[in-house]
Amino acid sequence: MADWGPVLIGVALFVLLQPGLLFQIPGHSRTVELGSMKTNGKSIAFHTLLFFTLYAIVILALHVHIYTG
Repeated sequence: MADWGPVLIGVALFVLLQPGLLFQIPGHSRTVELGSMKTNGKSIAFHTLLFFTLYAIVILALHVHIYTG
């Protein structure tokens, strides 16, 4: 049986946490910008750390598993 939980959680977090798509921390002119569709290096680094932190919490602490037959 294949465990699809980590794959689906990773894809969902990747899509939702792209800098500039929904929000961007830090923004160009403000601390938080919503839907700017622009990014910078600090924002990419912050969103990468946020992704891996949330991914680790969901996968390791909450034990999310989706099995297929």
